[in-house]
Amino acid sequence: MNKLLIRITDLWVSFLGLLILLPFLLILSIWISLDSKGSFIFRQIRVGKGNRDFYLYKFRTMSINSERGGLITVGAKDPRVTRAGVFLRKYKLDELPQLWNVLIGDMSLVGPRPEVRKYVEMYSSEQMAVLKVKPGITDIASITFSNENELLSKENDPEKYYVSVIMPEKIKLNRVFIENPSWLHYLRIILKTVIHLFH
Repeated sequence: MNKLLIRITDLWVSFLGLLILLPFLLILSIWISLDSKGSFIFRQIRVGKGNRDFYLYKFRTMSINSERGGLITVGAKDPRVTRAGVFLRKYKLDELPQLWNVLIGDMSLVGPRPEVRKYVEMYSSEQMAVLKVKPGITDIASITFSNENELLSKENDPEKYYVSVIMPEKIKLNRVFIENPSWLHYLRIILKTVIHLFH
């Protein structure tokens, strides 16, 4: 029953969200296109439920081919982030296209943030448990580490710090929802996310 209620909520919220936000999404798309060269949408292969690859969609916030400089970004200090990208990242607006991922069933509104294959390959057998559920747009770990880019910007080796400190802690926090994936728990995390965004 919990899975059904979560999926129904995912469908309604993602569909209505995309419909209501369509004019705003078009404005953001035009702004991104005018601000720097390249597509306004960035897609990247991430790992989802069952260790399955899927394309995650975001508004592009970095200059084209930026991935060649590494998969970790370090906030405002990262020169690859565009002017529009700084604003989009600050208010998490770059994540809005993931409502499409939710609508088509690759993701849920709530669940562990999906990682790229490179970092999933570093998971221990215990950490692989995060792949038992659909990845999500938000979770407790995302709220706790909302300042992740700033933390990384203070490190001499951001990727090492991410892999050794942040990633394990985020997985530990994600286990809370994985072990209690109820609809009420799902709603509580959405409410906490909304409160955090407007705090």
